[in-house]
Amino acid sequence: MKLIRTTLPYLVASIGLVFTASAMGQYVWLDAAGRKVFSDQPAPANTPAKRILQQPGKAALAAPVASSDADEKTVGKTADGADAAVKTAPAPKIASKDKDLEAAKKKIDDAAAAKLKADEEVRNVAKADNCVRAKQAKTTLDSGVRLTHTNAKGERGYMDEATRMVETKRLDGIIGSDCK
Repeated sequence: MKLIRTTLPYLVASIGLVFTASAMGQYVWLDAAGRKVFSDQPAPANTPAKRILQQPGKAALAAPVASSDADEKTVGKTADGADAAVKTAPAPKIASKDKDLEAAKKKIDDAAAAKLKADEEVRNVAKADNCVRAKQAKTTLDSGVRLTHTNAKGERGYMDEATRMVETKRLDGIIGSDCK
């Protein structure tokens, strides 16, 4: 009984892995327009073998690399071992992108740019407000008037010189960063 309890989880896990291995089969091929197609179904029968990039159970084939040079040449070996220039076929041209997709992407990019601009404007307004408040507080501190403050316990007390200096340095930092 103890043997079944200890081996049962491993048995269930290994059976699950066996069944998921069949789900990993994926076909990849280039369609007539030169776009990659990913599917769990095989390519149509009229698809040439050189356009099939991947099949389950077979090693992935090298994808053709797009090149602007239509007369691309490679050097190969002849039967007697001499170098010979072999002309290779140019890579298929990729069709123009979908216009609706481009318009949607442009619309999203424009919306993101507008949001960034609006966020920047909100930050600039907040900085200007912080600048005005910091300058007012600094003027009050520099006037020498006795000020009260609330400590960490919530008690009210008068601001001593050490606290006044700390507050002055803090306000100078705010003025330096927000008042540009």
